[in-house]
Amino acid sequence: MFKIGDKVVYPMHGAGVIESIEEKEVLGERRKYYILQLPVGDMKVMIPINNGEGVGLREVIDWQGVEKVLHIMRQQCTAMSPNWNRRYRANLEKIKSGNIYEVAEVVRNLMKRDREKGLSSGERKMLDNARQILISELVLATELEEEKAQSLLDGAFA
Repeated sequence: MFKIGDKVVYPMHGAGVIESIEEKEVLGERRKYYILQLPVGDMKVMIPINNGEGVGLREVIDWQGVEKVLHIMRQQCTAMSPNWNRRYRANLEKIKSGNIYEVAEVVRNLMKRDREKGLSSGERKMLDNARQILISELVLATELEEEKAQSLLDGAFA
């Protein structure tokens, strides 16, 4: 169980800080919720405490994890399906997993594909979303400002 002030990652939304733990009634059922403040995009999310692990809620990576993310960004692309639909589904599964290293792979591969061939609007949106997820975790892991975290990520890719 997490506590107020913990830095956590909520898959598909990104990293945030648990601002409070509140009991609320939703659809006639009283439950306790983590109230998560996401710094990137300035959004608040309510996550039922009893469902935290089920949705993949986890702690933010440490400096060693940041180094691993930057290493992944520097590596060559992994093989991607030439079929847009298969590629999109495979990337979506990686993002949904909540595994920051798989999200980093998606960002790296889509950025590389964008440079070489361009992206469809669906993949462009996916890249933007995956970058936001990655940057939000880097912001909390490194305590850098959003722009500096973006520069760190872009520098590793270049």
